[in-house]
Amino acid sequence: MTTTKKNTEPELAPATISEHDGVRYLHLGTPWVQGAMNLKKPAALELEYIQRMMAWMLLRPAGELARGHAVQLGLGAGAITRFTQGVMKMKTTVVELNPTVIGVNRAFFRLPAEGARFRVLEMDAQHYVDEVAEPGSADVLCVDLYDHEAASPVLDSEAFYRGCARLLAEGGVMSVNLFGRDASFVRSARRIAAAFEGGTVISLQPTREGNTVVLALKHGDVPEREELVQRAQQIDTRYGLPARKWLRMIRPLPGEPSETA
Repeated sequence: MTTTKKNTEPELAPATISEHDGVRYLHLGTPWVQGAMNLKKPAALELEYIQRMMAWMLLRPAGELARGHAVQLGLGAGAITRFTQGVMKMKTTVVELNPTVIGVNRAFFRLPAEGARFRVLEMDAQHYVDEVAEPGSADVLCVDLYDHEAASPVLDSEAFYRGCARLLAEGGVMSVNLFGRDASFVRSARRIAAAFEGGTVISLQPTREGNTVVLALKHGDVPEREELVQRAQQIDTRYGLPARKWLRMIRPLPGEPSETA
């Protein structure tokens, strides 16, 4: 989780850290956890909702899984970044507005060095989507934009999600972290569905903490069950992620017919 400015440009909360039982946590001026890293296994995805953010992998063909450009809106504690750039070896771009989040990641969360395959942009996510990014330049887009109170997404309009869809190449996939138990979830999910008209939007069941990941596939359908099972097995074997469990978590959006079971 992280932050981005609204038009009123509120003061950004400073990033701080804590440690417990071998895990380092990121905070933004409150006890709310904004990200985590296992000190002995820094490449591992420590938080359950972050693992589920990677369920976009199920919607990418096996031969293209680690190819292309991964974009992350909201740095958090860099877990997704360390995975896409370090483990999967994908070209990765991160957009993060808060300079203290970037600084703490460099100092305490093993943020990779910038180079041809990795860059960090200190800017507003809306500005990046609307003005900076080339349309169709991302194959994977992970969106996790919460403020320091972790109350609701800071960017959550249909216009924003349309910009996200514009950013993705054909067949690209977006994963978004939402609070599934919040009354705004249905509204957010329907905005995403409207922005990805002609594609497919599904969700995973909420975590114990209430985080619900929504997946949006640009101009494509969810593969048949047999194909999904094969992909999940490959993801489990190659990357050690619980992809077969994700299959049991897939849900249609509220009011939408079921596409997978």
